[in-house]
Amino acid sequence: MTVSDPIADMLTRIRNAVMVRHDSVLIPASKTKLAIARVLKQEGFIDNYEVVRGKPHRVIKVNLKYDETNRPFISGLERVSKPGLRVYIGRHEIPRVAGGLGIAVLSTSKGVKTGQQAWRQGTGGELLCYVW
Repeated sequence: MTVSDPIADMLTRIRNAVMVRHDSVLIPASKTKLAIARVLKQEGFIDNYEVVRGKPHRVIKVNLKYDETNRPFISGLERVSKPGLRVYIGRHEIPRVAGGLGIAVLSTSKGVKTGQQAWRQGTGGELLCYVW
């Protein structure tokens, strides 16, 4: 099935899996989605991820992270830049998410990074999503 916005599809799959307390979720693989999964792991929102060789295509298996009371580490995911309306920001326009408790994920010329990493490196880029 063709998806017009694969990143929004990834975020929706994670959001839905977290709502029903699944341990993991399978997502069709791409370089950008792997980079987003890497950022989520670095920031502690997910436990781990791995690329699984599926029969027709590769998939990313994302292991979700919960605390001892079974509350998810991901409270919310929001897609910002969409295929119909791209959102680009400069270094000085990078927003703080949830008062600093969340992250903004940017696609920069130096790769997919958090807003804080992009700010430190002095780059802006496409604002992909917010995670809190």
